[in-house]
Amino acid sequence: MTTIYTCTMNLAIDLFIETDTLYPKVVNRTIDDEIQANGKGVNVSLILKKLGQENTAIGFSGGFTGKYIENTLKCTGIQTNFIQVPGMTRINVFTQVNEEQTEYKLVNKGPVIPENEIEKLLTVVKGIEKGAFLCVSGSLPQGVSETILVELSKLAKEQHFHLILDSSYQSVMDCLPYQPYLLKPNEDELADWFGQKEISFEEMPKYLKELLNKGAQRILLSLGDKGCIYADKETLLYGNAPKGKVVNTACAGDTLLGTFIKGNILGEPLEETLKNSIAAGSSTAFRKGLTDFSDLEALKEQITIKQLEKEPHLQGGM
Repeated sequence: MTTIYTCTMNLAIDLFIETDTLYPKVVNRTIDDEIQANGKGVNVSLILKKLGQENTAIGFSGGFTGKYIENTLKCTGIQTNFIQVPGMTRINVFTQVNEEQTEYKLVNKGPVIPENEIEKLLTVVKGIEKGAFLCVSGSLPQGVSETILVELSKLAKEQHFHLILDSSYQSVMDCLPYQPYLLKPNEDELADWFGQKEISFEEMPKYLKELLNKGAQRILLSLGDKGCIYADKETLLYGNAPKGKVVNTACAGDTLLGTFIKGNILGEPLEETLKNSIAAGSSTAFRKGLTDFSDLEALKEQITIKQLEKEPHLQGGM
């Protein structure tokens, strides 16, 4: 069986609040609330487990908030190997205001990670077996330089395990010579990597081709309510997103990625894997928590996967 690890260096407990109105300097009464163990890699782990794929979650954990996340994972049958650090794992707050039909996102920094604890995590990664998958997701806590992504890429290359990167940092570009197995940017991150304010849909294949030329083996580009593009050196596929009321955007991309990893590892047809992944990500976006996959088939009926034109965008470099 294929071994999968997820790495979340900046764990979080996410507090989701729903309120009709939000006014300053007064007591605002909520109409609903929910607490979730979170962090992008944690979400990937939970999705993989829901799909029957065993995995191990690693990263940094601090205080009782970190223990809450570890216990949540263990209760669902997910193995953990977190490095214990001083301070407390962060709590983020996401507030849905119905009157405004908008969401406010308050995301904290997380604890400061000592250098010796960073070395402990790298030691754990050095123990990952050949042929395994390591999915590194999300932001980095204080004290951890983004160059750690390059170190992890080097280790993946040296030890022959498959590295999946879901990270917004510019240093992802420095990881490309080590041929990461999969990148999962969104459209804003793609633009940032290339120093652009924005990239049109028509231009996206050109930039994806550049990432592939520089060493990325596969790319899963999430486009929010516009769907998703998958690219490798032989294939360029696009799938639209189904329609629905968006409730929670925080975990949709992680659901997309976890579902894609599962289908990819099983060797399922690429077009079906992409359709399943878009439907699952949308299902999470349409509810307060992670999808239970109960509405997957209905959502898939709205999704069409099509081959994008490789000409002229995918010929040569930029």
